[in-house]
This record gives sequence, structure tokens and C-alpha cells, in this order.
Amino acid sequence: MDTLLQVLLDGMLNGMLYALVAVGLCLIWGVMDVINFAHGEYVMISMYITYWLGFLAHVDPLVSMFAGGLFIFILAALTYRLIIKYTIGKPPLSALLATFGLAMLLKNLCLNRFTPNYRILSDTWLGDRTFQLGAIIVPVPQLVTALLALAVIGLVFFMIRSTRFGWAVQATAMDKEAAELMGINTERIYLLIFGIGGATVGIAGGVMPTYLAVHPEVGTMFGLIAFICVAMGGFGSIPGALVAALLVGFVEALAGYYIAPVFKYVAVFGLYLTLVLLRPRGIFGW
Repeated sequence: MDTLLQVLLDGMLNGMLYALVAVGLCLIWGVMDVINFAHGEYVMISMYITYWLGFLAHVDPLVSMFAGGLFIFILAALTYRLIIKYTIGKPPLSALLATFGLAMLLKNLCLNRFTPNYRILSDTWLGDRTFQLGAIIVPVPQLVTALLALAVIGLVFFMIRSTRFGWAVQATAMDKEAAELMGINTERIYLLIFGIGGATVGIAGGVMPTYLAVHPEVGTMFGLIAFICVAMGGFGSIPGALVAALLVGFVEALAGYYIAPVFKYVAVFGLYLTLVLLRPRGIFGW
């Protein structure tokens, strides 16, 4: 029983990290109906920012993650201005292929400049600290990441549901033309949503080097899992993305421990295919 609880705890902590990565994609997908294939590479860029700030300037990830979030906000806003803006209203494949090209560019730039080597940031504030609850070991870095994820997701959800900006975002998502007739600057909404979506994934990537290695391929799987979480949860549903991310975390942990580590992603994609077949609109879709 203690082993099962430990595995479920690990799955929940991983799931909260996936939720933090997925919430930005959920915003962009739900409001703009755009598939940002470079989402995972945003994670990787933010991780490198945190790593180099820690390695060169001894800035802890709990501080430098805000720099990562700000940088990715700017990068995402530039992505919208220079790329996504010209794909709005065109077939969805246009944005997907454009952001796929951006993803390849970012990945290969980092591969060229930083080599494929794995880099670990040591001597952080959280380090590899743990504490015990009975027989269960709780890793402090993952726990702090999960709490941070919950705070950011709650803040984004509150912003969308309870502020004037959020109401404008909802109106734009429902009917862009009608929103414009009501005086809403939909161009500004799109720019800010793409930037905020980037900032959330930038914060996620910023805190990861506390306990994960940094390398040019690190964002690929996070990007894929973010797509799965958004699709499973229901397009544009933040609570749906959170629930789906937790399900993914649990399934990944259970399959990795009780079957074999190499089967954990097989189980995750199997869960995704099963849920899509049974409920194509996702858990909270309508």
C-alpha cells in the first residue's frame, strides 16, 4: 500500500507539472484555434535561460523562472506578430506548419550553440531535499513545482472568468467579428493571449532545472503531452487540461512502476486514444 501511495504521489506531482505546461497551450488553442507546435521548444528555451543564469550568475531557479517567463512572453508575442498573425483565418495547417518550422529552428539553434550534452544545475535552494510522511517520501522540488503550478493555473482561470480582460477574451473566442463590433481590440487580445500562454510555459521551464537535466530535445515530450492534455480535457477548458494532466501523470507513474519504464508513454498514448474514441470532445468538452 505504501508503494502504491508513493507511485500515486509521484504521478500527481508530474501531472501538476504537465498541467502548468498545458495551460498555456490550452489558452492559445481555445481562444485562437491555433496549434502552436513550438510550445515544447518554449519550455526548452526557458530551461536554458534558468540554467545559464544559475551557472554563470548563481541565480536560483526560484528567482530566474520569472526571467524565463518574461523572455518567453516576449518570444511568444514576437511569434504572433511575425508568424501567427498571418495564419489567422487560414486553414489550421498553416499555423501548425509555421510553428513546426519555428520549433525546428529553435531546437537546432540550441543544438548548435549548446551541443546535445545534458546539463544539470547544482547547488539550488531546493536541491534534492525530501521529507517523509510516514513511509512516503515527498521530494521538495517537485512539491514546490506542483504548488506553483496550482497557483499559476488558478490565477489564469480567475483572470479568464472574473476580469474585464477575461470577458473580452471569452467574447473573442466565441465570435471574433461580434467582439470587434462591441469595441474589443481582438488583435490585442490575440497578442496578449499568445504572450500569456508563452509566459506560463516559460515559468514551467524556468523551475524545471531544479531537478531535471537541460538539453535541446527536452521540450519535445513536454510539447506532445501538453497537446494530449488539452485534447483530452476539452479544447479551451482549463479545468479539463488540469484533470487530464493529472490522469496522464497517474497513468505514466503506474505503468512505469508496475509494467516497465519503457511502457509509460505507451500507456499515456493508449489512454489518449481510448478517451478520444469514447469522448471525442474531451472530458469537459461540449
